[in-house]
Amino acid sequence: MHGMERVGDLELRDNGPLVSVIMPAYNAGKYISEAIRSVLSQSFCNWELLVVDDRSADDTAEKAESFCAYDPRVRLYRGEKNVGAKRSRDFALKMARGEWIAYLDADDCWESDKLQKQLEFAKEKNAEFTYTASSFMNERGEPYGWIMNVPETIGYRELLKQNLISCSSIMVKKSLLLYNVPSGDGTHEDYALWLTLLKRGVLAYGLDLPLLRYRISRDSKSGNKLRSALMTYRTYRLAGLSRLEAARAMFPYAFKSIKKYRNIRNSRNIQR
Repeated sequence: MHGMERVGDLELRDNGPLVSVIMPAYNAGKYISEAIRSVLSQSFCNWELLVVDDRSADDTAEKAESFCAYDPRVRLYRGEKNVGAKRSRDFALKMARGEWIAYLDADDCWESDKLQKQLEFAKEKNAEFTYTASSFMNERGEPYGWIMNVPETIGYRELLKQNLISCSSIMVKKSLLLYNVPSGDGTHEDYALWLTLLKRGVLAYGLDLPLLRYRISRDSKSGNKLRSALMTYRTYRLAGLSRLEAARAMFPYAFKSIKKYRNIRNSRNIQR
């Protein structure tokens, strides 16, 4: 990504961070402070946070910059043009110094022990790719009361049926992310990456604790079922499936997705 401006200085007290947290942000001024605070509140402290503002039209960058002065572990980069979340993450990955990479979208939040528990889990399982369960909240941060549980391990065939790996929940060895995945058109590129890694034999380990609070808003990609289905099909194609393989994979994926969103909808109704 050309023309990226670094904001703030970084002086770490040791040999560098163990975990690099990457946060792409676009017009996230409404939520980004809450997201950053959830990183600052982590019980595990050896991290760096790389925020990449993707040419936001609101006060996203200004809010993120205020945290750079507060904590030198927070680094802000501002792009000259809008390039999308995937390329923003790719840029931050080149700047990252950690052994582990964790993604956090600017409208999501972590529980305070997320990194600590996930690192302990990765060590216990000798895992290079881990993810966690998720709880769900609305635009105001109010919980829906439903948790997406995850299996302890998931392979390529299982992941084709349903994407249980929330992007903001993952923690993965940086070395694994050197795989070259096509940029695509902005549709479920994280899912395409998980499929590519698992197809090459990587095993993803799930920590079944809701350490991610995932925000569902009217603007979220998951809000439109038809659009989400088309995005999923394109993701399969991006991950290397033929048209026939992608079509076959859509049936179990669609069934499980309907069940997932029905649970969220029922939780909303209970709240009312």
